[in-house]
Amino acid sequence: MGEVVLKMEEMESIRLKDYLGMDQREAADHMKVSQPTFHRILTEARKKIGCALVSGKAIRIHGGMYEMATTPLCKFQCYDCQHVWEVVHGTGRPQKCPECKSMNIHRAEDDRGYARAGHGRHGMR
Repeated sequence: MGEVVLKMEEMESIRLKDYLGMDQREAADHMKVSQPTFHRILTEARKKIGCALVSGKAIRIHGGMYEMATTPLCKFQCYDCQHVWEVVHGTGRPQKCPECKSMNIHRAEDDRGYARAGHGRHGMR
């Protein structure tokens, strides 16, 4: 059967573009590469994934050029006082705003992935 090897940067391009729904410019900025370079990485990743699906091969994610983020953060905003703050990803949703103590909080608009305006299943181009 065999396997297809997907590099870490190829996996990240799929995550940013296809899973989170970012446009290519935004995703390229996130990966700190040019938009044409991001496009090449994404195209190669999609080709490899397509090959694996059609041929029934396993996908192994290995190697490539990448740098792990030291502390991933999630951004929240208070509906009442508009205060914006970040918390370490995986520590749970804050219960109240650290400024005004309101419980009327939500993920910040620029930190919502699929929930961002113009993105998501029906907004992707």
